[in-house]
Amino acid sequence: MAYVENRTIHDADAHVMEFPEKIVEYISEKFKSDFQPHIRSRDQNWVDETTALHDDPEFKAGAEAEIMTRRGHEALGAFRKEDRAKTLDYLGFASQLMFTSDALDNYGLETGQSNALACEVARAHNRMMADFCSVDKRLLATGYVPLVDIAQAPKIAKEALEMGCKGLVIPSRCPPGHSPSHIGLEPLWSLAEEAGVPILFHVGGEHKMNPDYHETGQGPVLDFHGGAENFTSTSYMTIPLALWQTLSVLIVDGVFDRHEKLKFGAIELGASWVPGWMRYLDSGAEAFKKGEDRLKNLSAKPSEIAQRQFRVTPYPHEPTDWIIENTGPDVCLFSSDFPHVEGGRNPLKRFETALANTSFEKKQRFYRDNFIDLMGAGLDASLHGQPYSE
Repeated sequence: MAYVENRTIHDADAHVMEFPEKIVEYISEKFKSDFQPHIRSRDQNWVDETTALHDDPEFKAGAEAEIMTRRGHEALGAFRKEDRAKTLDYLGFASQLMFTSDALDNYGLETGQSNALACEVARAHNRMMADFCSVDKRLLATGYVPLVDIAQAPKIAKEALEMGCKGLVIPSRCPPGHSPSHIGLEPLWSLAEEAGVPILFHVGGEHKMNPDYHETGQGPVLDFHGGAENFTSTSYMTIPLALWQTLSVLIVDGVFDRHEKLKFGAIELGASWVPGWMRYLDSGAEAFKKGEDRLKNLSAKPSEIAQRQFRVTPYPHEPTDWIIENTGPDVCLFSSDFPHVEGGRNPLKRFETALANTSFEKKQRFYRDNFIDLMGAGLDASLHGQPYSE
């Protein structure tokens, strides 16, 4: 029995859990030696043991029954593309929007000092994702486009789309030396708009909290992975800050308006901040509209422009019903974060509980329609599925 049955639910956040060396297979020979110092090492014995586990007949036999309890590299299809179609059968999602796990920050290469390597690693990531997702049309590959090189960005995007990527990921943080709204990036937005695919942001592409905030004199705080260097309640607070700024300039500087058919999606970046951000945008526009022509030229209030073109995935622990009520019914999307442990073992139950008093129509938008709207031509019409039914 599948996790989801008798209804259409699209999963706006799912992951490949590639081993660190995997991306090297897709990097051109010219750059392999330069990239070598940036590989995040894993104990090879652990890699071998994990691979062997997935070859064990007894372990494989339990995959369906434990589809939502096995997490990380133990999950079926976490790193083997040959298993991922069966994973989707067991999950029951109509599609999954697929992201990397190891390369979410493009290995910290976008400093302005190594642009050529940053662009090549992005290309390698896109080859890797397109290859993994090629086994099933329900797997929607995302291609990464760094903004550090204005001239290269549309070229990388074009290549990613030609490979079969269905959405284009850009970093939440500002690239060194120019704004994400720089006029030189117009070809990138035009390319995505004409192709009918979204521009996406994903956690990992933001600025991290200054580590000095963690020096409290009371010792390190362990995160839910058990480590002291990863992710805690305080580092969580910075997740949307860079995106708050990036989306603001894209709206205020007219990128959204110049490309009204282009959709933007924020994935695994939370959503409780969105209502306040929308209202803060409106208050800023009201305060400065007399002196700024760019504000006078906007097609609508910034919050209305956001409602028109921006979509976001709440975390399952957030008040999804409240977010929907305060952003509008077209903004929020369901996501599982499979097979990451952060997504939990029953995200559908948590969202259903949060939406217990939400109308039938708004639920349908959350689970199905808003995803179809976000993905546009990136989602094959045959995957749209049936409307949500109670």
